[in-house]
Amino acid sequence: MRSGQTGGGSRSRPGGFRGDSGSRTSRGGSARPGRPGGSERSRRPREAERAERVPDPPIDPDVEATDLDRAARARLRTLSKDNAEGVAKHLVMAGALLDTDPQQAYAHAQAALRRAGRVDVVREAVALTAYALGNYAEALRELRTVRRLSGVDAHRAIEADCERGLGRPERALTLAAEAPPGMSAVDRVELAIVASGARMDLGEPEAALLTLDSVAGVGGPGEQIRVSEQRINVLQALGREAEAAALQAELPEPEDDDVVFLELPGVEHRGQDHPR
Repeated sequence: MRSGQTGGGSRSRPGGFRGDSGSRTSRGGSARPGRPGGSERSRRPREAERAERVPDPPIDPDVEATDLDRAARARLRTLSKDNAEGVAKHLVMAGALLDTDPQQAYAHAQAALRRAGRVDVVREAVALTAYALGNYAEALRELRTVRRLSGVDAHRAIEADCERGLGRPERALTLAAEAPPGMSAVDRVELAIVASGARMDLGEPEAALLTLDSVAGVGGPGEQIRVSEQRINVLQALGREAEAAALQAELPEPEDDDVVFLELPGVEHRGQDHPR
């Protein structure tokens, strides 16, 4: 497992649970009426029965379905009222626990999956909790399912980093090269950092540095700090220690070296500030 910034270990990989992507509010429906097996509504009893066969992780008593924002809850409208409420609570728990207990966060995402496996935001939660655990093959598979259900390519950087985690940096670079137009500044930076890491995996530090140059000045202070952190890694790999040390001295002191907060789309994290 690699350490460091994007292009780093699983907890510091890019583009985790950010709630700032407006694309999630415009996704197409995940229900597919008319397919063999009946409509989403006709499948609800069977999904509920499957969910009851596996014990669910406990939900904190103060968690409400309304803690999931309106756009995310709207994706659950194909479910029965009771099922939608349970799924929403599990998604809230997945987001709340990710920083401190990613394994339990994944368990909550799996509980939501058992109840609502055809809903894009549920598959997204499974993908991103799997990614946080370093389960890159599963995360990649689920992200592709999300794209198929929603029609939105919202996690290109994470897909590329999963390819890196699976030892396929060339595929990561292909994903970066084929990025959709109109990506946000944040996503452009995250993808460039992943591509830089892929170049490092291939033993191409000069190319890694050029990749970072392509997003110089893109995004806000947070994004540029992330770029600088990766640049330091590359400079050190090139033996340019003085430049790396000078850049390190310019960076602000981290508030907590051990925690990288991730955000579940649509979930309010109570009492936490998210550098991403």
